[in-house]
Amino acid sequence: MNFAHLAAAAPYTTPPLWRILTKSSYFAGLCGAIGFTVTYAAVALPALRAPENERGDVAVLRRRAARSLAWAGVVLLVVGYFQLAARVARAGKGMPFGDALAPGRIRDFLSAPAAKGAWVAQGTIYLVQNIVLVLASASLIALFSPVARRHLNALALTALPLSLAVTLIPAIPATAPADTDRVLDLVFGQVHIISGTVWIGGLALLVTLAGARRHLSENAGLLWADIWRRFSLVALVCVGAVLTSGLWMSWKHVGGIGQLWTTAYGLFLLVKTLLVLGMVAAGAFNQFWLMPRIARARRADATASLLHLTLRHFPKVVWTEVALGIGVLAIVPFLSGSARPAGSPAPVATGSIFAVGAALVLTLAASLCITAKTSDALSRRQVAAAS
Repeated sequence: MNFAHLAAAAPYTTPPLWRILTKSSYFAGLCGAIGFTVTYAAVALPALRAPENERGDVAVLRRRAARSLAWAGVVLLVVGYFQLAARVARAGKGMPFGDALAPGRIRDFLSAPAAKGAWVAQGTIYLVQNIVLVLASASLIALFSPVARRHLNALALTALPLSLAVTLIPAIPATAPADTDRVLDLVFGQVHIISGTVWIGGLALLVTLAGARRHLSENAGLLWADIWRRFSLVALVCVGAVLTSGLWMSWKHVGGIGQLWTTAYGLFLLVKTLLVLGMVAAGAFNQFWLMPRIARARRADATASLLHLTLRHFPKVVWTEVALGIGVLAIVPFLSGSARPAGSPAPVATGSIFAVGAALVLTLAASLCITAKTSDALSRRQVAAAS
């Protein structure tokens, strides 16, 4: 995921180690906060509410989900502080990262006056962001308490919009965007971040929940079949959003295909792209091979087979996706600058560019719809074969 701001082209420079660690860990924290809360709300919660599920299985997964969300809050709070210090270190003429960790330095950064022509001070925007970050973290960390776990749904649904705001608030420009391209840069950047964190974080949450299989009943396969089905739809939407926003940002930063292997930025982008395609391939395997077999086992009421597919085979593939996602996060800090030559102006979108982009988006949307329908058709075929 290329989370860098899309401004004028700049020569590529390798980021310092502290920048690599703070940026990777920050986006990992967002994966936990955003990915976990969205996946719990959109996937786990509806499945757990189904009346046919055994109460013991529901209780086990609720406890594990609560602990996972609580730890996500801890991680977000810690990495948020280091990310703020990294901003301080890079502000103005810059300073050593160790100095930027001092509360006094952070206070000065957050209280700095607005720049000329700005409607609000940049430090104020970051102050609001970090206040929201603390509130999101507190909502999740509260789930360590057995009393608070009784209100798991309310706390998770409270933390969800707060977690989204953590990434949306700093994207608010302190000065009016210069042109439409700059607005689109901000929009696509946030689409890329949110869809990517939901995808990677959601996978991580579900494999964590699947780790409780020893404590589940033999009928838990039905519950997990519903969970994987729901997440498959969420993942399809995330894939479409990641690829669409990624195409825009790649067009902005890469002048030609050859720059993918002749520049440092291009090589990192190429590696990231291959990792994302690996995640897509693993997801396609789930859609076209595992989901139809899960549907067949569910229809045939094959409890043992369903449990094996949903809690052994499926998580193994998802773990592969998680590993690839971690690789993507490790690449993120290196995607700074541009593959374009120094001094080369950033491209400007025209009517023809928008037309081509719209055609690509429609083609991608159609392919994802075909993927979903094909998976559904294969599932029905498996069911018919079992009847």
